[in-house]
Amino acid sequence: MSPTALIRTALIRTRTAWLTRLGMLVAAGLVGCAAPPPAPPPSNVEVPFEQAVAQATDALLAQVLTQPAFVSKLAKRSVVLDPMLDASSGQQTAATQLLEQRVTGRLAAKADMIEILPFQSANLAKAQWLLTGTLTRALADRAKGSLLVNLALTDLKTGVVAAQAWALTRDDGLNNTPLPYYADSPVLVKDRVIEGYVSTTATGAGKRADAYYLERIAVATVINDATALYNAERYQDALAQYRAAGGTTGGDQLRVLNGIYLASAKLGRATDAEQAFGKVVAYGIANNQLGVKFLFNPGSTVFWSDAKVSGPYAMWLRQIARESTAAKACMNIVGHTSRTGSEAANDALSLQRASFIRQRLATEAAVLTGRTKPVGMGYRENIVGSGTDNAVDALDRRVEFKIAPCG
Repeated sequence: MSPTALIRTALIRTRTAWLTRLGMLVAAGLVGCAAPPPAPPPSNVEVPFEQAVAQATDALLAQVLTQPAFVSKLAKRSVVLDPMLDASSGQQTAATQLLEQRVTGRLAAKADMIEILPFQSANLAKAQWLLTGTLTRALADRAKGSLLVNLALTDLKTGVVAAQAWALTRDDGLNNTPLPYYADSPVLVKDRVIEGYVSTTATGAGKRADAYYLERIAVATVINDATALYNAERYQDALAQYRAAGGTTGGDQLRVLNGIYLASAKLGRATDAEQAFGKVVAYGIANNQLGVKFLFNPGSTVFWSDAKVSGPYAMWLRQIARESTAAKACMNIVGHTSRTGSEAANDALSLQRASFIRQRLATEAAVLTGRTKPVGMGYRENIVGSGTDNAVDALDRRVEFKIAPCG
């Protein structure tokens, strides 16, 4: 039999299997209900990554393929994928890219009635569903590397989650390195839009997705294009796209401001980069979520020795001092460390680093001496928690600026 015939036979068998199952569900009275059926109970047992992806994807399909609209028409349904994220950091990583590839591949293989469209503005009007997905390092199990896979399909017309599924896996052999945009980012790029994405992906079927996130889904396609251009080292084109996103309704986002800073810096436009970073800082202060990746030499309060990494730090400090002074903000300067070493040592080190940043800010603006307080959190508020002390957990070695009451 020719390869084409084999593929055709496989597709016919897949469709027949699904139709047979649907017929059984109809006979059992499970199809025709107003609400989508619940997801099959997931297993609390951690399974290998490929198996976890298969479990979650199949559970997602089992829900939508039994919905009345799907059963009655048996027509193709289009899906657009908003790139998947690490839920804790809001970053795209090599592992989240792998998750995307495995989920979309399995959707195509298991249900030929579903087509995946590129994440483009024009396709949002054509598609029925929005696919989102996250990987989350289980907080209580960070030491052993437990990961939660979450997937959701949201109806783009109603804003209701049509299906949601999850599975547990282990972080064995996964590459959690952030993609270039996130690795280069000076700040934790996780604002209300990203939080809405994460929330939507964990929302149960039949409930409304996060409205703030969905209202900005059109501009998200422009941001995604800009980020892809940045990752491909096409910085001039990326800058144009980020600026276009910033001029769009809903474009006032941290990802956009940060992208303008990064692309400007890569293009050697120092003045533009500094102005852009000032806007990043102002956004963070206004939203009380400014976590900056000041990296230090191991066990010290000396900035990372490589000038390629620490070279911009003086400018960052200057802008943080300028924007916080202009906002008349009082702040806790919170130092964080990775999991390497004892709790006591990391508590002391994180406080020393926070105090060092406070001193540096005071040299830029003396008024901040009375408006800032150093705090050491050690590794108790790790975001990644891998303890790898490399690009993967750079966010765990951040310094945060949290608005606090004055006086």
